[in-house]
Amino acid sequence: MERSKKPELLHLARILSDAALPYAVIGGVTLQVHPAEPRTTLDIDVAVSDLSALPRSRLEAVGFRAVGRFPHSENWMGPDATPLQFTDDPALADAIARAEEVPLEGVRLRVLRRADLLHQKLRAGSNPALRRSRRLQDLADAQALMESDPALASELSAEERALLDRLPQ
Repeated sequence: MERSKKPELLHLARILSDAALPYAVIGGVTLQVHPAEPRTTLDIDVAVSDLSALPRSRLEAVGFRAVGRFPHSENWMGPDATPLQFTDDPALADAIARAEEVPLEGVRLRVLRRADLLHQKLRAGSNPALRRSRRLQDLADAQALMESDPALASELSAEERALLDRLPQ
């Protein structure tokens, strides 16, 4: 049974905002904001400008805990056991700066713009280092974004368009 990630998102948005750390929610949670047919996701993915600037003590004070560190990412667990991944992937730096704010119970949650989310999903969908099921989900997410907003087609590079064109009809 799905539990709400909303309490953890609210804590996270407040903490990152108070710390003045540039961020944007990416991945599945952002898909819950943008498309006409949102999908569920188990985790929260957040792009930040600099992992070393994470307000760790503030996060820990409300029950978040670090569980792993990798190049360009840190895995955390939320107070309600929601997996959380922070990334400082340089490819997302400009997208973080362009993130839009959406209201969530009086808090301004920063999320990737649709076009940036589309590019992120296509990049992930073409990354051979990711497992096939994950790549297929990212490509399906990109296709769903295109279907919900056909104007996004003007944002695609020729390579991105070719990637989507290879999907089964």
